[in-house]
Formats: sequence, C-alpha cells, structure tokens
Amino acid sequence: MKTYTLLGIILIAVGVIAFAYQGITYTTREKVVDLGPIQMTADRSRTIPLTPVVGAIALVGGIALLVTGSKKG
Repeated sequence: MKTYTLLGIILIAVGVIAFAYQGITYTTREKVVDLGPIQMTADRSRTIPLTPVVGAIALVGGIALLVTGSKKG
C-alpha cells in the first residue's frame, strides 16, 4: 500500500471518529483533602472538545491524499 493511500485512509477514519464522538473524555484523580494521614481523592471527568471543523478538515485531507495517491500510481 502506498504512503499517501494509507495516510488518507487514516485521516478519513479520524474525521469520521471526530464527527461521531465530538470530543475525547478522560478521567483524572485529584487529591481533595490532605491532612496528614487522612487523604481523600476525587475522580474528575474532563473532555477535550473536537469541533466538526476538525472532522471536516481530516475528511477533506484524507480524500485529497487518496486522490493524489491514485494519480501518482
């Protein structure tokens, strides 16, 4: 498989995922109370938003790479 074709397929997949999920969510553990031997933690959920523009750019870039890769071969 050619490099352009493989990279194009990867970008298209990333674009579809960005449209489907609209963001990446992860959980962090933060220390809430630290009084000597007593410690309390809390799990916090955070989201990195992915705008539809990111998905569109990835899709267009992937399609462009697929077309470019097919013309070179």
